[in-house]
Amino acid sequence: MPQPKFSDPSLRQHFLRNVEKLWPAIKGSLAEVRKPCIRANCPACARGDKHAAFILSFTEKGRRRCMYVPSEMVPQLQQALRNGKALEQFLYQMGPELLRQYRNERDATPPG
Repeated sequence: MPQPKFSDPSLRQHFLRNVEKLWPAIKGSLAEVRKPCIRANCPACARGDKHAAFILSFTEKGRRRCMYVPSEMVPQLQQALRNGKALEQFLYQMGPELLRQYRNERDATPPG
């Protein structure tokens, strides 16, 4: 069975324009956690207060991983996570579009 060819350049251009708008894009989750610090005489820790920190959770080679995130980087990662979700939604939409394109091209070509 021959491989379908997607020859409509407008669909490819639509894809590339939309993907480019979604840079940077990541998958994972960002969470604020509270933890004690490592300083020996920290007044906040002595009161039982904990320090806010952010962690990025993601999957790497099939395993769940976490990394601490500098607070100044949190807004960029939040945007990248939103972009990642939008990219995933866009990819779900592209499947039916490619199928419609294939069917249109197949039906426009006379059998032979």
